[in-house]
Amino acid sequence: MTTCFRFRPVRVLAVLFAFTVPATAIAQQSRDTTVLRPVVVSATRVPIEKPAAPASVTVLSGADLRARGVSTVSEALASVPGLAVVQSGSFGATTALFARGGESDYVKVLVDGVALNSPGGAFDFASLTTDNLDRIEVVRGPGSVVHGSDAVAGVVQLFTRRGAGPAHGEVDVRAGSYGTIEGSGNVAGGSTAVGYSFGGASRQTDGIHDFNNDFWNRTVSGRLSFTPGATTVGLTARRIDSRYHFPTDGSGFVVDSNAVRRDGRTVLGLEASRRLTSALTASLNAGASRLDGGSANQPDSPGDSTGFYGRDDSRIERRSVDLRTSYRAGSAATVSLGVATEREQTRSTSESRFQQFPATTASFAAHRTNEALYAELIGTPRERLTYTVSGRADDNATYGTFVTGRASVAWDLVPRLTLRAAAGNAFKAPAFDETFSSTFTIGNPNLDPERTTSWEASAEYRAGARVAVSATYFDQRFRDLIQYVFGDESTGFRGTNENLGAASARGLEVEARAPRLGSMDVAANVTLLRTRVTDAGNGGFGTFVNGERLLRRPAQTAALTASYRLPAASHVGVGLRYVGERDDRDFANEVRVTLPSYTLVDLSGELALGGVTRTLTPFVLTFRVDNAFDRDYKPTFGFAAPGRTVLIGARALVGGR
Repeated sequence: MTTCFRFRPVRVLAVLFAFTVPATAIAQQSRDTTVLRPVVVSATRVPIEKPAAPASVTVLSGADLRARGVSTVSEALASVPGLAVVQSGSFGATTALFARGGESDYVKVLVDGVALNSPGGAFDFASLTTDNLDRIEVVRGPGSVVHGSDAVAGVVQLFTRRGAGPAHGEVDVRAGSYGTIEGSGNVAGGSTAVGYSFGGASRQTDGIHDFNNDFWNRTVSGRLSFTPGATTVGLTARRIDSRYHFPTDGSGFVVDSNAVRRDGRTVLGLEASRRLTSALTASLNAGASRLDGGSANQPDSPGDSTGFYGRDDSRIERRSVDLRTSYRAGSAATVSLGVATEREQTRSTSESRFQQFPATTASFAAHRTNEALYAELIGTPRERLTYTVSGRADDNATYGTFVTGRASVAWDLVPRLTLRAAAGNAFKAPAFDETFSSTFTIGNPNLDPERTTSWEASAEYRAGARVAVSATYFDQRFRDLIQYVFGDESTGFRGTNENLGAASARGLEVEARAPRLGSMDVAANVTLLRTRVTDAGNGGFGTFVNGERLLRRPAQTAALTASYRLPAASHVGVGLRYVGERDDRDFANEVRVTLPSYTLVDLSGELALGGVTRTLTPFVLTFRVDNAFDRDYKPTFGFAAPGRTVLIGARALVGGR
């Protein structure tokens, strides 16, 4: 393991300012890489033109998603190239995201810069909604050089809506299949100095099974922004409460009448920046997230003593601070230097009983800190050529130091054709229960982070201002994968974890976009993916087999969305999603299985009534039909998925800009 070192944030910040001043020696050219449009911010430390970003980026508009009736983030991500969304059952069931063949804990998820992942990368998308979102940025490829641990194969960042202009708002209600009832409302507005947006939403459903399958979700969110002179301050908050009743056991059999899971998530963010000179900007980002969760599965009746029963409660917290200076050397380059610190902690209690045996209780608590120092250079040495070079060193209290880097170049070969290449590495920290000992596991403090090296090359052709076609080839190599090793009598049959496995993923993503093409908006993509286990280690409970594909990652996926604009702000749309064959495991019988491909068709539309004026759209009828042809399919082995789901609703829009 690499020797640890210790950062001193206050001293380092002073050094940052000292080093940014000499950057005036950088040559100046006529192109400004930080202000070109369209721009994205999740791929780098500063806004950058999307075709020149050092990773593949997809931007999903919150307004477009709501117009299509897309209410969950997982549903929105399902049509993004390179991503595979796997929901294990009904609405509210555990929902995982696989990016470019990586593990489900290889994507970092943020809301306004605040990380939501549990330490070690795990994140369940089941309760994350599109309410009050301005946009979602999806970065595919290694992102640890910007976001630290967990950003191995991608980053998903949600941005809360900013308020501006006269006060305006909307109220939306929908109801339909499976006893589903949804309602939401929001208000926003502001001036040049102050902006605000607030939203709230409630959703509930009876679920797809006959009993114990209720799911409800409540989300409230808001953003306040202040711009006193040269300083900009933004405050964001989001609270998510959910409860999911699940009748299925670990193999998908519908057998339980009272198993339930509840979660409460709080996210708070602060972002502030001040322009010190015309070229020098200082920024501060701070955030805190907390997940309070618990589950219970008690005997279904007084005489029920044939299974496994238990309950648990847990709390996971993350707090972070990031200080950064950015120096813009004319129009030739932008230099960013920064320091970050984060504290992660968890604690849990549980009680379990197997059949008629006495109950056992366990408790676990741990924390760790991480400090990081990073630098980034974005330059344009000549017209139509942009490069990025980034480096970062993370120092963790448990696994020591890890260094990441990334470099890219984008070249506008001709005015309508951009070529881009990028390479870098990334890492995922071990989870708490892998490095710290608990009742059932012997912690291994010598674990190294799981890691990847990755490269990609792409070409994008723009046919005029409305049509773009792009193709990206990527190659990722994963190693030091952590696997559980069973114990024996000498350890009290308590197992431990070791760095044993390795795998590879490579593929091709092809996209075509034609927004605002006449009365149509069209987007389509195809992903071809090849994954292989290159070192099975101890087999990972049979999920890792040398030469075999990684589980639950389809070899082919495709998506198409099309919308036709009607008069008076009305529209109709269709979405098509194809998921190819993928390997899974029948854990009950301990055999490998191949799941068949499936195609889903979704329909949506809005019909504005009463006319549209500058300040008021009185009434909008909405509809959404998911799985319109009632396709019977299973995203994971043994777990049924929702059939045709019809939601009819109305929305009232009040106010105007």
